[in-house]
Amino acid sequence: MRAALLLLLLVTLITIQTVAGGKNKKEKNKPADSGSECSDWRYGNCVPSNGDCGAGFREGSCDQQTKKMKCKVPCNWKKDFGADCKYRFGSWGECDPTSGSRTRTGTLKRALYNVQCQQTISVSKPCPGITKTKTKGKKRKGKGN
Repeated sequence: MRAALLLLLLVTLITIQTVAGGKNKKEKNKPADSGSECSDWRYGNCVPSNGDCGAGFREGSCDQQTKKMKCKVPCNWKKDFGADCKYRFGSWGECDPTSGSRTRTGTLKRALYNVQCQQTISVSKPCPGITKTKTKGKKRKGKGN
């Protein structure tokens, strides 16, 4: 009987710890409420701590209050417009032989944290079939070698 009570107590404590200590992943990057009633927070762009991408901070302000929160700037082609501006892109255009690239346009779908985003953006990538030649460090065996 005593073992059953101890087991029940242990299971109860583990359940309470899991429920109380668990943090919802979706709430991880949301600004913490500092007890204020301000509902119109405005956030700036994410500024990387080192270099031009990676982990950093964004500042938010509302009335006379300011706060910082963690954020990330993507280290790929999206860093030009940031991770907070979400776009809906059209199809890739035809290859431009003079530039060797093709482009597509995106229209703003959503702006996170009330950041200022461009309404439309244009991105480009190299045309398919155009490959960069890489020289490998191999010597070819043949006559005279």
